[in-house]
Amino acid sequence: NTNVSHNLASGEYNIRRSQCEEGVRVIKQKYAEVHSLRDVSKDLLNEFKDELSEVIFNRCKYVVEEKQRVLNSVEALKKSLLHKLGENMYKTHEGLQNLYEVSCSELDFLVDFSKKYDEVIGARMMGGGFGGCTINIIHRDAV
Repeated sequence: NTNVSHNLASGEYNIRRSQCEEGVRVIKQKYAEVHSLRDVSKDLLNEFKDELSEVIFNRCKYVVEEKQRVLNSVEALKKSLLHKLGENMYKTHEGLQNLYEVSCSELDFLVDFSKKYDEVIGARMMGGGFGGCTINIIHRDAV
């Protein structure tokens, strides 16, 4: 727990949602079948890199990449590949930090700190961001 209040989370969540909707609006002008970022692949999004502002592109990129990470994490869990789940958790946090920009220095510290320990398989922020907690996957014998 960072003990940092989530004061910004609700307003910033609405801003992020609006930014993603703007990305969809631009893509939909050329691809009418696109109704949400769920319908957008990484390759399709890259077609619009020059048409979207850097911020809008980064927000959309995070969502598109996270969509695939979730699917990859499901497969990793089905196969008991916890190290793959852990890798995906760290990548999710990097995206939340750098592309979606909802992390904070305290969350980043906790995730980075966890990387120093082999007992920690993966970590990421959870919740709306801007404070709060990380979630960590830890080897059973190290809990």
